[in-house]
Amino acid sequence: MKIVRAIFDYIRRSNILKYVVVFVCAIIIIGFADENSAWNHFHNKQKISELKSEIERYTAEYERDNARIRELESNPKSIEKIARERYFMKKDDEDIFVLSDDNPDAQTPINETTE
Repeated sequence: MKIVRAIFDYIRRSNILKYVVVFVCAIIIIGFADENSAWNHFHNKQKISELKSEIERYTAEYERDNARIRELESNPKSIEKIARERYFMKKDDEDIFVLSDDNPDAQTPINETTE
């Protein structure tokens, strides 16, 4: 306790050291401890830049989807193309062959029993 009291007495008597201690305390509070600190400001800037890049990505996706919708509304052949590719729809006189890239060794039988 005597050491702490001696340090406070030394700081109180020194003119320049008082200001240094106050300045260091202010830097710590402003830089790190406050809710509006520079540290939080830096993190908020990073989050803003991430959100802006996400907005750009979603805007590009939105524009691509709108172009696809306009194409579907104006061209009936594109609807037929999507129906054939995604939903395996066919005309009456056609046969569809679905080719798969799946590895047959990796698949396990559904009705496999263990004894």
